[in-house]
Amino acid sequence: MNKLVVGLGEILWDMLPEGKRLGGAPANFAYHVAQAGLDSCVVSAVGKDRAGDEILQMLESKKLTFQISRVPYPTGSVGVELGPRGIPCYQICEQVAWDYIPFTAELEALASHTTAVCFGSLAQRHAVSRDTINRFLEAMPEGEGIYKIFDMNLRQNFYTTEILQHSLHKCNILKLNDEELLIVKRLFGYSPLDTQETCRALISDYGLKILILTCGTEGSHIYTSTEESFYPTPRVEVRDTVGAGDSFTAAFCAALLQGDSLSTAHRKAVGTSAYVCTCDGAMPDLKPDVKSRE
Repeated sequence: MNKLVVGLGEILWDMLPEGKRLGGAPANFAYHVAQAGLDSCVVSAVGKDRAGDEILQMLESKKLTFQISRVPYPTGSVGVELGPRGIPCYQICEQVAWDYIPFTAELEALASHTTAVCFGSLAQRHAVSRDTINRFLEAMPEGEGIYKIFDMNLRQNFYTTEILQHSLHKCNILKLNDEELLIVKRLFGYSPLDTQETCRALISDYGLKILILTCGTEGSHIYTSTEESFYPTPRVEVRDTVGAGDSFTAAFCAALLQGDSLSTAHRKAVGTSAYVCTCDGAMPDLKPDVKSRE
């Protein structure tokens, strides 16, 4: 089976201080998977408006494959303000196109050929896209080497304990950051546990193959039921961190699918996300040495 990787969920314009840029975690993920040399596809929805036209044009210019529905809601946008050290703060519009991603026959066919998918909690804030995400996951093949990656990506108040737990039951790889882990500990009753114990409890309670924990400048951890990998975060001159986590997940997923060990995949993910932090926006062209770095 060809290794097809899908980013499923929100696509939007990041309204940065210096102008708008294409964004949305699933689109960022699919872009960086393609940069790593695998076939990828962006699945989302845009409005029947100029902003939607521009998103499709941008995807075509980046040579990305996509299944983007046109729906009668405005194309999504997010106000992004950069705080200290380039860390973004988001203001996310509601009742937008990516809240209404339809599940179509074409999407079901795509799911049946998908090797790995990355989805989050944000696109599940509305019942329509939440149902589409769940039906896509159910239509995917089963078995070894099939990855269903839940990048928790908690934003504002757009999540519930029920949605998070349901997604954890549906995925086999969980990716979250240290701030999200604190929220999970509180919501799931893991508060007395330390970081490693909480990660181990999540792996055990939800039958996860892999748990990815990123901790900003403090490094990143990757856990399985039998292994643990840690890498420090490289010291770089940060322009902004928009999309850095998405590039980490994409590089890690691509490396696993290309046969790398857990540790090598982790190292590639760290190098890719560090480079993205030195660039403006979430979708920079990766230099050849970054793509090949091990």
